[in-house]
Amino acid sequence: MTRLSRAARALTAVAALLATTASASASASASVQAKPEPKAPRDVVALNSVDPTIIQEIRYFTPHNFVGEPIDGYRQPLCLLTRPAAEALRAAQRKLLRQGRSLKVYDCYRPQRAVDHFVRWAKDLDDQRMKTEFYPNVDKTRLFADGYIAEKSGHSRGSTVDLTLVELPAKPARPYHPGQPFTPCFAPEGERFPDTSVDMGTGYDCFDTLSHTLDPRVQGEQRANRLLLKNTLEDLGFVNLAEEWWHYTFKPEAHPATYFDFPVSRRSLTGHN
Repeated sequence: MTRLSRAARALTAVAALLATTASASASASASVQAKPEPKAPRDVVALNSVDPTIIQEIRYFTPHNFVGEPIDGYRQPLCLLTRPAAEALRAAQRKLLRQGRSLKVYDCYRPQRAVDHFVRWAKDLDDQRMKTEFYPNVDKTRLFADGYIAEKSGHSRGSTVDLTLVELPAKPARPYHPGQPFTPCFAPEGERFPDTSVDMGTGYDCFDTLSHTLDPRVQGEQRANRLLLKNTLEDLGFVNLAEEWWHYTFKPEAHPATYFDFPVSRRSLTGHN
């Protein structure tokens, strides 16, 4: 065999090895890309499949929140909850409808990737674009220490909901336009951003002590509205977070020690309900 022939065979072998390696690498890459998203457990349902009359305004699907942009993991403006929590909300809604009121949910199940998004934002001290509305009196360096942001959220366990009350017939919500002038979340009702809810004394996700459910400075109609929501939900097994008038967890929790990360999407429920 000539030297030229031996060289040609060696080059052919090297080319074959490179082709095999490239093929294996492409297959591995495709395998990583094709990794399926996590699915919801079988007891998680879409709230509107349990009670379609409850109004939904899923804030983290939109840029109107304290971060100022849609939050990771919110693929659809959808409330997902464990079935016991959803059925308890249906019972609350039946009581409230007789009084000319409706529940409106802002957030329900929250994936861990969304919580991670909050944490990244909180550590970026240069991003202050939503301060005027959502945390005008709180220095951003204090968000972790003061408990406004944490690395884990009860929402990720599937039985916690943020919600309010709406007078019926419900008025259409005014759309939020990024860049519009901001008003502090604790400003009088006629001045802060209108979201069709009854007057609770502050807007949703207001990082301020005035958001504490029983803050003594909140009186009159505002306090009565908070207590109506609180008493209605607590009678049905929900427990309020004292620092947030909007935050309730159904007890006992179906998944008290699990922090899920499936996206907020109907596809997360495929084959489960």
